[in-house]
Amino acid sequence: MIEDLVKQIETRFAELGAQMTDPEVISDRERYAEVGRAYSQLEPAAKLAAQWRHAHDDAAGAEELLAEMGEDAEMREELGEARRRIEEIEEEIRLAMVERDPNDDKSVIVEIQGGAGGDEASLWAGDLYRMLVRYAERRGFQTEQLDVGDGKYTFAIKSPPTTPDRPDGAYSVFKYEGGTHRVQRVPQTESQGRIHTSTATIAVLPEAEDVDVQIDPNDLQIDVYRSSGPGGQSVNTTDSAVRVTHKPSGIVVSMQDEKSQLQNREKALRVLRARLYERALAEQQAELAADRRSQVGTGDRAEKIRTYNYGERRVTDHRIKLTVHNLDQVLEGELDELTEALQSDEKRRRLETQALE
Repeated sequence: MIEDLVKQIETRFAELGAQMTDPEVISDRERYAEVGRAYSQLEPAAKLAAQWRHAHDDAAGAEELLAEMGEDAEMREELGEARRRIEEIEEEIRLAMVERDPNDDKSVIVEIQGGAGGDEASLWAGDLYRMLVRYAERRGFQTEQLDVGDGKYTFAIKSPPTTPDRPDGAYSVFKYEGGTHRVQRVPQTESQGRIHTSTATIAVLPEAEDVDVQIDPNDLQIDVYRSSGPGGQSVNTTDSAVRVTHKPSGIVVSMQDEKSQLQNREKALRVLRARLYERALAEQQAELAADRRSQVGTGDRAEKIRTYNYGERRVTDHRIKLTVHNLDQVLEGELDELTEALQSDEKRRRLETQALE
């Protein structure tokens, strides 16, 4: 029952509030951060619980007055409004208490590459890379370039230590960017002004720690070679580029961004670990497997999660059928409106799934 849920929220929130002022908790940085994160995550539900109590009091007061005064149109309308508000708040409470994705606190590794459209697709991949880096910076996340070249961009977005003011990790924000992004615009090389349609794919992988994925060194084949730049010319006189092949899965990761072979090897292993972690999740949960297929797809023009139309200055997210007309701002990293809408949609779908279980 919703009343029992409200009581649970109020009790737990009060406990967390008391712990936040407990000197023993405050002196333990790790525990204080954990309590602060739990407090911040529960705070929206606690505010809704208080609103639910207030709406219930309003409804009870209206019922008492109706019983004393007899039928009164204005009081009847007030009672109806209070009851409608109670129903709305109850739905908001259920959404607020939907179980979080266990990966939401993790940092992420993002892989972007051009899809259909030739050189224009590669340019579009670069635009998406800059868009996500700007968005990360706006949200207070740090980014780390891992590998860039030939229309492919691999970089990390790091979750800072969680605090009461910042309870969300990178994955909770950037997981919605995974998929095929379609652009409709006139390329700079187009002399006749014709609009071209191109795509780029984005994969967003929760970054795995050693405790998440154990890699047997015997399962790895590591090859080294000289880094190459545009056109294939060598940009290094030593064999610093690294190609890591995970033999059991067939996953291959290449890195050449650093001049140090060791650094390239470490970056390649980070990406490999993230891919293996995501694969393990997909095998365990069919829903995650479906999400992964929707993220990467084939890069074909018909497969898309979002379309960016330069002529109309609009951005359409096809998953939630939301269109905004602020293309310039979106490309500058102002993605909050889209992210918030996608987060709300995910909560509703999770709530529906929980109701069926």
